[in-house]
Amino acid sequence: MTNKNTNTDTKSLDDMARRLQETGDYRIIKRLSPVESYNEPGEQSLKKALYLDVETTGLDADSDKIIELAMVPFEFDSNGNIYRVLPAYNAFQDPGIPIPEQITRITGITDEMVAGQSIDLDQVAKLLADTVLVIAHNARFDRPFMENLYAGFQDLWWGCSMADINWQQQGIESSKLEYLAYKYGFFYEGHRATIDCLAGIHLLSKQLPLTSEPAMKCLLESARRADYRIWAVNAPFDRKDQLKSRGYYWSSGDEGGYKAWYIDIPESDLENELNYLQKEIYSKPMGDLPKKKINAQLRYSARV
Repeated sequence: MTNKNTNTDTKSLDDMARRLQETGDYRIIKRLSPVESYNEPGEQSLKKALYLDVETTGLDADSDKIIELAMVPFEFDSNGNIYRVLPAYNAFQDPGIPIPEQITRITGITDEMVAGQSIDLDQVAKLLADTVLVIAHNARFDRPFMENLYAGFQDLWWGCSMADINWQQQGIESSKLEYLAYKYGFFYEGHRATIDCLAGIHLLSKQLPLTSEPAMKCLLESARRADYRIWAVNAPFDRKDQLKSRGYYWSSGDEGGYKAWYIDIPESDLENELNYLQKEIYSKPMGDLPKKKINAQLRYSARV
């Protein structure tokens, strides 16, 4: 009887929400419920991707520690359609130091929750065994932490649901996961690893506003392309804000790298970007700037 009433109430509420939205005066967002399957498989050849998220004690992969890891595998095809969402793995890890108060405020994770806990690397290895693509929302942050945790992440192809889809080009102002969820009509309690992963997969199942193609298809196209990383070595100091606004990141030059602003761009844009640097940034001939060709096996890795 309780289940029947609950189903009736849900149907009634959904009907009210639909009627409100149809007026054009209301926008309704709904709590994300776990989805077991987005499409029924047919004759397609399916592969397995792994969406992951980490919560950490800070932003530096070399000095800060993972305190929670979630990995959610799912099936997809070459056209970006998503099928079954497979069982997740979630674990806390004791960082060996007190968790900063700010991190506890953001994540809700306390010292008591992680005390004596550790990530099972054997379980991590099993999940990676037949994975062809690892995805994170801001892989530039997650990948260095994961490579430090387990070397097997170094050989895999990576995608980023934040950077590998040009959300602004799709008419969406922010690429933050919670904002994207809002624009697609759902919400969730963020900053806990598993629900962040489920929200990311749900987002990738949605159609992009302009192309009406699955967001996952756009991510796959980005993962398949080759990029170049260009280091703007010896760029004038007074051009730093201009470089930053164009999407350049600062490299401190640690471990023998270049101390310079750098950017990753599609191979097809290489000549245009070099012309921009010469015309807009350097007042003198800039010479042959260092550059490196990278694909998804290296993209977002601190090893580049």
